[in-house]
Amino acid sequence: MSKATGTTAPHDADSHDLIRVHGARENNLKDVSIEIPKRRLTVFTGVSGSGKSSLVFSTIAAESQRMINETYSAFVQGFMPTLARPEVDVLEGLTTAIIVDQERMGADPRSTVGTATDANAMLRILFSRLGQPHIGSPNAFSFNVPSVRASGAITVERGNKTTVKATYTRTGGMCTNCEGRGKVSDIDLTQLYDDTKSLSEGAFTIPGWKSDSFFTVRVYAESGLIDPDKPINEFTEKELNDFLYKEPTKVKVEGVNLTYEGLIPKIQKSFLSKDREAMQPHIRAFVDRAVTFTPCPECEGTRLSKEARSSKIAGISIADACAMQISDLADWVRGLDEPSVAPLLATLGHTLDSFVEIGLGYLSLDRPSGTLSGGEAQRTKMIRHLGSSLTDVTYVFDEPTIGLHPHDIQRMNNLLLRLRDKGNTVLVVEHKPETIAIADHVVDLGPGAGTAGGTVCFEGTVEGLRGGGTLTGRHFDDRASLKEKVRTPTGTLEIRGATANNLRDVDVDLPLGVLTVITGVAGSGKSSLVHGSIPSGADVVSIDQGAIRGSRRSNPATYTGLLEPIRKAFAKANGVKPALFSANSEGACPNCKGAGVIYTDLAMMAGVANTCEECDGKRFEASVLEHHFGGRDISEVLAMSVAEAEEFFREGEARIPAAHAILARLDDVGLGYVSLGQPLTTLSGGERQRLKLATRMAEKGGVYVLDEPTTGLHLADVEQLLALLDRLVDSGKSVIVIEHHQAVMAHADWIVDLGPGAGHDGGQIVFEGTPADLVAARSTLTGEHLASYVRA
Repeated sequence: MSKATGTTAPHDADSHDLIRVHGARENNLKDVSIEIPKRRLTVFTGVSGSGKSSLVFSTIAAESQRMINETYSAFVQGFMPTLARPEVDVLEGLTTAIIVDQERMGADPRSTVGTATDANAMLRILFSRLGQPHIGSPNAFSFNVPSVRASGAITVERGNKTTVKATYTRTGGMCTNCEGRGKVSDIDLTQLYDDTKSLSEGAFTIPGWKSDSFFTVRVYAESGLIDPDKPINEFTEKELNDFLYKEPTKVKVEGVNLTYEGLIPKIQKSFLSKDREAMQPHIRAFVDRAVTFTPCPECEGTRLSKEARSSKIAGISIADACAMQISDLADWVRGLDEPSVAPLLATLGHTLDSFVEIGLGYLSLDRPSGTLSGGEAQRTKMIRHLGSSLTDVTYVFDEPTIGLHPHDIQRMNNLLLRLRDKGNTVLVVEHKPETIAIADHVVDLGPGAGTAGGTVCFEGTVEGLRGGGTLTGRHFDDRASLKEKVRTPTGTLEIRGATANNLRDVDVDLPLGVLTVITGVAGSGKSSLVHGSIPSGADVVSIDQGAIRGSRRSNPATYTGLLEPIRKAFAKANGVKPALFSANSEGACPNCKGAGVIYTDLAMMAGVANTCEECDGKRFEASVLEHHFGGRDISEVLAMSVAEAEEFFREGEARIPAAHAILARLDDVGLGYVSLGQPLTTLSGGERQRLKLATRMAEKGGVYVLDEPTTGLHLADVEQLLALLDRLVDSGKSVIVIEHHQAVMAHADWIVDLGPGAGHDGGQIVFEGTPADLVAARSTLTGEHLASYVRA
């Protein structure tokens, strides 16, 4: 207390109530300086590619994580990912950052919702303590742990060497037949060859296996093990066994020593060991036709050994528990009254209740984590933070409302407010007006995307944003209106008896030639209906939310196939090989190997990347840059934006129709500002989704299936997406969209609403008809939210 005035002087520690960022220049940020209030909810908004993630994740969260990592010893840091200091002048007032992003969980076949959230670990301990009959430690209930038995002599080198006999056993829970995967692969032989033909008549139907192919077909024909002129269906039992299953054997073909191997192991090594997503489309289609995955007959798909399934608590095995809907499993755990494991039951119950609270109660613990959508994966990562006692932490969220029905967004908003009210700083990158509306502080970046963005257009309250005149402010209260006239279907796509996941024997006719929107709360069965039940051979091009695969060497030009016609045009104009115009091939700068930068690894410290002095970051050899096409060299073409390149290749001496067609599609989906050579790793979630859409639009197909195409889209970009969908339908295509965004629902010609709830409370069609009928009836949750959205 101050004796003179009787007032309390503010404590110095209370003056650190702001996170100060000065001179941020990561990616496209242009010397951004802002002050973010602590212990408040701040929402960052702006068009896709305006710099939101660069500011929040690549600057604030990255620096916080880097500084925390530096508190560990050099030895420990050697095992941690190394992070470079962001391009920023000053960062003050940072607190520990917990990042909850949209990155998909690993698609490893042994990773499930249970293993990703520690729920399985607690269940295993529970069954090892209470399960009857008792079969062993928690490892005995793990499908990732094989049983091991060993015995023999070991030498102990301590003083006088002594040799002792030792026996080692470890009981694991892994099913020996499927090795904990739950599924076994079966190859359909009819897709590999035509058994009415002989090998010399070209029996193989495998892509790339021509009848004169030296290293594949001729090894079989001239091995001496089988008769190349005999139809395969006339092979003896020994010939067929040698043809299909023989172990690798050395044979001589035309004086050359080669290895002969049975067809099945050869196919498994050459096709099945590779990543399906990285395959060329025709190879992927062959693998999808030829390989079927069926539940393991020994463990019935549970992944667990017979012993692990035999131990039960109150009549329930660990396999039964993991197969239950999580909301039901939470009730079962609460019903167990065992004082000896009370702390474990309390923690497990809290984890399962968190699933329900966050809107994921419809999942089961045995659900493979790779099958979760981006929104589900993000909410699964949130679970471990919900009951945390930590305060004064910075929570960083990347569009937490992705994949959420308007009904569930309110729930998510309450969780964000709860985290804030515990004394935490909550930073959210978001497009949905429902979440922007609850913010204490809004930062709007823009005004455009890419090089046209990277500045702060507005900082202040939500009310200030509404009247601020920025793109976000102008569109904040936009509401789509219902169509006055809907299109007439040209036919129907029949789905009969759909039972995938939680669907309950659903029959539905999806109209063709129109824009059909599939709606319903998260977990109601939308993806199961569209991705899991549309009959094969229905001429469907499916564009899901799967992550784009690509390293920092990949860019929009390589991903879309755009670089192929450009390289050929450069080669033809200059009379040289096309490979010279690839930074990943012969044309690469020899100093930096086409990367444009030289990386120096500094062990536990952040690596340093310096622009290559030889090529000045252009990635190509100097001699390659002397070749021009249309007055530009290849590095200048890759530096162009999509919009510039679309104009450049449209007409005149640089006209390339094949390249122009790809660029027009990229411009159509709103990626006109992205440069052709920009690394894929720097694209935002919304940009990657639209890049995939532009690429798949070239495929021949009458029906396009889109899974939440508004993901990562700003309010202003949704109008452009709707115009694109209209153009697709007007060109004679049928478009089926799984979507939660009310503007897309209002724009539909036909709506199919699933529900009424999630998991086993869903799986039924609760409405079919036009958006106007849905609004008029208000008979479902979707109907009520759509009616309030269009202010009906």
